[in-house]
Formats: sequence, structure tokens, C-alpha cells
Amino acid sequence: MNTIEVERKRALTDATVLTARLLKGGYRDAGASIEVDTYYSRPDRDFLSTVECLRVRQRAGFAEITYKPASTASTHSASDIIAKPETNITLSGPDQATAAETLLDVLGMVRLCRVEKTRSTFRHPNPSEITVVIDLIAGVGVFAETEVMADNPVAAATLLDQTERQLGLTKHPVVSLPYRDLVLRHEQMMPFTAGTLSGRP
Repeated sequence: MNTIEVERKRALTDATVLTARLLKGGYRDAGASIEVDTYYSRPDRDFLSTVECLRVRQRAGFAEITYKPASTASTHSASDIIAKPETNITLSGPDQATAAETLLDVLGMVRLCRVEKTRSTFRHPNPSEITVVIDLIAGVGVFAETEVMADNPVAAATLLDQTERQLGLTKHPVVSLPYRDLVLRHEQMMPFTAGTLSGRP
């Protein structure tokens, strides 16, 4: 069985408390990085509607192309736990991100937006498959993503729930929209409030 990333995202008002809880809980600070993601759709299919993801990611010394399939009832639960397989292609160097974007442009893919984020990563030593990231999305806000890598998505979802409770994250609103969609909303000058985090009225 392929390894699946199971994750859930929540909005934060202040990352200081969560950072302290992570360090107290034994999580290892894996450092911070600045990532720039360029998102695409297809001219014949709207990835915003299907919640597919095609992006080119670039950070210091690294670049990759990622594809995530469309959301379904089995990949996006009612509790906003997302469990999708990822197809990742690591490029030979960060300079290749521009070449990848050019390739997608000339192939006729539709460029949607660019997401700039500062990501702080914390990893639990045991179990090692738990990662919590704190993301500052330029122009949008601060978020925490709890991620579990596992072969069994049901067991991973249970572990994700336990981790969020231990870290006191359950009091923060769940965000079901991808960063891509949040940035597009911001660019369209739509107000970003807790009531719009899930895309529901």
C-alpha cells in the first residue's frame, strides 16, 4: 500500500503558544524555510472545483512539481481530514522551478496564483511520522497543519486527532480550503474571517 499524507489545517492568531507546546512536548525544531508555490489548473478542467493540486514549489536548494488528485468523500472527510496520495517530481535544482513553470505555461496550463509562505517545521521523534508545521501565508494569516504519514489512513486520522488534542489545537477553527484558494480570495479582496474558512456560508 502506498504511503498517504493525512493532514488537517487550523487557523491561528498567535503561533507563540503552539511553538512552546511543541518544544515542551519533545518535538524537534527542524527550522524555518521560505517556500514559493505556483499553482496551475487545466484549460478543460477547473482544479478549483475539483480541488486538484498542480504546483511548482521552490525553496532554498530545492524545487519540485507536485500533483494531488481531486477531492472525494474518501479523501476529504466531514471532519476536514485530508488523505491524498501525492505525486512528487524532484527537480535537479531550485533554478529548474522557472523552467518547470515555463513548460507548464507553454503546454497551455492555466496559472492560478503564487503562494508565498514562511514555514516552521516541527517533527516528533516518536512516532516519527508526526509533523506539525506553522505557516505564515503572505497577506492571508497564520496556520498550523498537523500531518501524519501512514499506510493506514484510518489509524493515521486517529493519531492526528490525538495529536491535535495534546497540543490544544482543537479550539482553533478548522480550515478546509487550500492555501491556493485562500490567496485567491485575498486577491479578490474577499474578507478573510473565521466564518469563511471552510468556504461555507
